[in-house]
Formats: sequence, structure tokens, C-alpha cells
Amino acid sequence: MSNPFGTVTPDAILEGTATDAYFERTRSTLEHAGKNPHVVAEVTADQFPTGDFQVLTGIEDVATLFEGRAVDVDALPDGQLFDGGPVMRIEGPYLEFAELETSLLGLLSQPSGFATAALEARLAAPDSLVLSFGARHVHPSISSVVERAALLAGLDGFSHVAAGEILDRDPGGTMPHALMFCFGEGNQADAWRAFDEAVPEETPRIALVDTFWDEVSESLLAAETLGDDLDGVRIDTTSSRRGDFRHIIREVRWELDARGHEDVDIFCSGGLGPDQLRDLRDVADGFGVGGHITDRDPIDFSLDIVEISEGSEDPSSGRTQSDGPSEPISKRGKLSGVKEVYRTSDGGHHVALADRDGPEDGEALLEPLVRDGEIVREFDLDEASDRCLADAEAVGFSDRE
Repeated sequence: MSNPFGTVTPDAILEGTATDAYFERTRSTLEHAGKNPHVVAEVTADQFPTGDFQVLTGIEDVATLFEGRAVDVDALPDGQLFDGGPVMRIEGPYLEFAELETSLLGLLSQPSGFATAALEARLAAPDSLVLSFGARHVHPSISSVVERAALLAGLDGFSHVAAGEILDRDPGGTMPHALMFCFGEGNQADAWRAFDEAVPEETPRIALVDTFWDEVSESLLAAETLGDDLDGVRIDTTSSRRGDFRHIIREVRWELDARGHEDVDIFCSGGLGPDQLRDLRDVADGFGVGGHITDRDPIDFSLDIVEISEGSEDPSSGRTQSDGPSEPISKRGKLSGVKEVYRTSDGGHHVALADRDGPEDGEALLEPLVRDGEIVREFDLDEASDRCLADAEAVGFSDRE
């Protein structure tokens, strides 16, 4: 069976069949009527700034989507924060990209939501190790999308093996409760000792210490078992049993220190979000965050035509080009006309018509992405991450919590 998990194939996305049916019917209707207008379309979430900044990502995938199509695309840089106005502009014959709208929005909406949630976690514990543990909450075919979004937002790593192969990063994580169950209660030391003997030397020795007994008892046993080889302990106590989680962590820290194990780190996981990270960041060394990232709703992007003109075929190239004056256009509730967005020195986000002057100290954010079907931008995840964190500081993203 060529597609055993029933996922939509890359070819379907690139060819435009991963679309809503009404776009196919739109094509049939326009071709029947002999119409293919030259348009400018914009991708937006909010028309005006609301003060609620979000992270944009998925740009590289969109560039791949438009490669080879007779359109020009401008977009914000990967990892840029935005607050109202367009994040992307597409110009060309409408039928060059009509069926791509569904995939285009999906390529931006879900990863941007993941990245925004991951940025919240990152800034909640800026000096702690924070890993993405959320791949188990999504379809495995998009696990690398989750993990890339987490890295872009500044998280220190992730746990998914196949995503690591795609992103050329080593996955993190050590042992599950299942390993402890396989050795049985009373044999925790055997489990940790076997783990130490089996895994590569570069793998951190992080013992899971909340399986059978209380967290203090298992932490002390792990320290006694592995001695100086123990790098840390992980507490993953389910929320229904943990009581005062902060007190538990402080108690573990106290008892480890009292026995000379000051170098053993404490890592926490299990249903943690920014509120918990802010509360625990001074007593724990690191965190695994899952559901907070993967449970985030996609950002509600839409694509709207904002300018239109008649199109005609260029005899020299066979491509459709603009023929006649362009007119601003929009549906009710949306803003007509081609727009630009700006970042000002005070971190403000401004929207203005592209043919008018922007703010005096404003930097225009939309940059060329595709020109006549050719990708004209290079992509680097580390640079995008640096951009995301710097822009978050510039706009005061963490101040909203």
C-alpha cells in the first residue's frame, strides 16, 4: 500500500488538488468565461493591530508551493512577529494560484500557532533548559513541523527521532515509565544501571524518579545507584497526584544537596505551560513542554484579493499579464488596496497603503520571496530563531503574560 496512513501526498499539495472543491469549480467557471484577471492578494489574520503579537513561520514551505508558478510573492521574514495587516502578498494571474489557497493557509496557520505557543514557553523560563515533548499529540506526519516551530521560538531541543533526521538535530529525552515497569517495583536501581550501561556515553543520565515511590526516595536511590554519572532526575508526576509541585521539587533539591549531590539537575514535565514554568523556574533546571504547544489553535489566516485588473496573454511569453488600470477591491469587512506593514523603533506594528508614506521611523517588513516562480530567498533556522527572539524583545511579547 503506497500511502498506508492515508495522508495527503506532497504531489497533491504541489499540484493544487489538496484544496477545497470550490476552488476547482472557480477555475472551471473562469476558464469557461474566458477570465483570468491579474490580482494582488494578501494573507492576513487581523486587518488592524490589536496589540496581540504572533509569530509567523511556514514561509519556506510556501515558497516551495509557489515555485515554478508565474507569480511574485512578498512575505515577512521567517520568525518575524506580526500584529495586523498582511504577512504575505501574492501578485499574478489569479488562475496561477487559485487552488493553492487552502494549502497555503494551512502551511502558515498551524506552524505559526505552534511557534507562538512555544515562544510563550521560552520566555516564561528564559534561563532554563526547555524541550518540546509534544509530538505525541499530533499526527506523526507533521511531527517535524511541531519541532521546527519549537526550535524557531528558541526552545533548546525536542524528543522526536524522525523529526531530528529531517531537521538535522539530535533528539533529546532519556527514559519513559514503561522502562521502569519492565524492571518492576523495587528494581528501579537495576533499570537505571542497565540504562547507563546501554546508551551512548553522550546521552545524559537523567533518571525518571516518580514511578513507584515518592519523588524524594527515588531521587536519592538514583543518586546512590549512579553516583557521579547521574546528570539529573526527571519528575513527571501526573497532576492528579502531585499536590504542591513546587514543594515537591524543593524537597527533592534539599535532600539531594544534603547528601552532596548538588550537581544533579532537576527536570520537570507533564502538562506544564508558561504559568507553571514561571512558578518553577527558580527551583527546577529544565522542563519538557508538550500540550501547551500542540494544543494551540492555528492562527486564523485568510487570503483576500485586494486589487484587480483585466488580464491578457503576453504573446512573447505566453503568460498572463496585467492589462489596464488596477482597482482596489475587497469584500465587506476587509480592507481594499495593496498594503505594507512596518516595525517602528518603539516596537510598534503599523499598517498603511503601500503607495503612501509609512511611519517616519518605520521599517517595511514585507520582503521578496518568489519572483516569477523563482525562489529568491535563502532560509536558515538559526537565523530565524535569532530573529524571533530579538523581535519578541523589541515588541515586548513577554509583557503580555
